[in-house]
Amino acid sequence: MSGPQPIGLDPFGEAVYRTMLLHPELDTQGIADRLEAPEPEVRAALDHLADLALTRPTGAEDRWRAVNPELGLATLLARQEAEAARRQQEIERSRAAMAGLIAEYASVHAPANQSGIELIASLGDVRDRLVQLASDAAVEVLSLAPGGPQPPQVMEASRALDQETLERGVRMRTVYQDSVRNDPATVQYARWLHGLGGAVRTLPTLPLRMILVDNATAIVPIDPEDPRKGAVLLHSPGVIAALRALFEQLWDQARPLGEPVQRGPHGLTAQERELLRLLAEGLTDERAGQRLGVSLRTIRRMMADLMVRMDARSRFQAGIQVAALGWLGETTPR
Repeated sequence: MSGPQPIGLDPFGEAVYRTMLLHPELDTQGIADRLEAPEPEVRAALDHLADLALTRPTGAEDRWRAVNPELGLATLLARQEAEAARRQQEIERSRAAMAGLIAEYASVHAPANQSGIELIASLGDVRDRLVQLASDAAVEVLSLAPGGPQPPQVMEASRALDQETLERGVRMRTVYQDSVRNDPATVQYARWLHGLGGAVRTLPTLPLRMILVDNATAIVPIDPEDPRKGAVLLHSPGVIAALRALFEQLWDQARPLGEPVQRGPHGLTAQERELLRLLAEGLTDERAGQRLGVSLRTIRRMMADLMVRMDARSRFQAGIQVAALGWLGETTPR
């Protein structure tokens, strides 16, 4: 049998399903005879097809009916999309947990002057060390920049250093949040970086602020929720490898800043889907806005737009609609 198999079916299961579609009059033994296969093997395939909601009993003994492929395979695909969404949410939680544990470990052990860890207590010292790291970079600088649109004074202060770094041939890759796409100043700065050879992508949320230089030194906040508490400079190869893996995973999922906004199968942008996920986990509008790097007003405008698209008159009704429409897979709003 040629061609791709329907999702979730092995070749024999597909053969049984096709036979049932083409010859609905056959019973289990008839299917086995037509496929020249043992009847127990056919029964096992029928059980699997029933689990996938691709067959239903007819009421007659030893007879099954194949579900219309347009309905059955659509249901199967929806289940797999839900499972993929659930796994993706687990990955995101694991990433955030890993980032938090790394920062927590560093903050606890830094006072003991452990090898490869250096505590930087004040914001002024953090800025000075960032300048030093960028000036000493020889190969690449990788950055995660949460917090939404960047303050104009910060971008202006970084311009000369970024230009000098790129002109030395140092590669720069930066991941911002999707919310910067609505800020002309940040977009202009990102395009300026791109013109000099830097690469910029975006994601709805980022687990922490981080700069990784030459795959040898990283600087992360002691508390990802409060950068004012200072930062930790890390040199340990194991920690650096973990942070590099975290960055590469986020980079692979992020979209280049120049790409237009894309919508998924349910018509949601990545930012809208992330908003619904954050609210489903119990975050307030204000806290969700902080995670997405947007204002409280923007969060409420986004939710008002989503409610119109769902034809929902209240947040409660919207939560029911999100679950019914399968917009978050298996995640049910609280």
